Amino acid sequence: MDFTIRPALPGEYEALGDLTVHVYLADGLLDYGEDDPYIPTLRDVAGRAATSDVLVAVDGEQLLGGVTFARYGTPQAQIARPGEAEFRALAVAHAGRGRGAGEALVRACVDRARAADCTGVALSTQHMMHSAHRIYERLGFVRTPDRDWNPLPDRDDLQLLSYVLTF
Repeated sequence: MDFTIRPALPGEYEALGDLTVHVYLADGLLDYGEDDPYIPTLRDVAGRAATSDVLVAVDGEQLLGGVTFARYGTPQAQIARPGEAEFRALAVAHAGRGRGAGEALVRACVDRARAADCTGVALSTQHMMHSAHRIYERLGFVRTPDRDWNPLPDRDDLQLLSYVLTF
């Protein structure tokens, strides 16, 4: 691995927020483009870091990506059940793709969950995130359709898929 996974530093929060928004926009994951109501949430790395662990992949000073790791019961955990952890807002810049940065960030979340004696790790993902689905499945995550959910109930097309890795 030619990069490092570590906790995000406060001085990196703004850049990570920008990177996350850029990745979601570039990958077509935000239905309303620059006006998408999810953008403020993606930018709010400081808010996530106040209650959860934000990890980054860096190559020297270059930010390659980031993810938020949340334990059950924290504001960032949306589908985790008691004893589980969850990760969200996984984003990898173009410079980190093909280098294993996304997988390394997911593995770091799994390692944190094991170290915290969690029973598993849950996540939500969009239908079109096929590359991410391959990473999750390769690492042993399984689809859990009973946890699929919709963040905007008035929009049937926004159903999020869920995966869980049980220890």
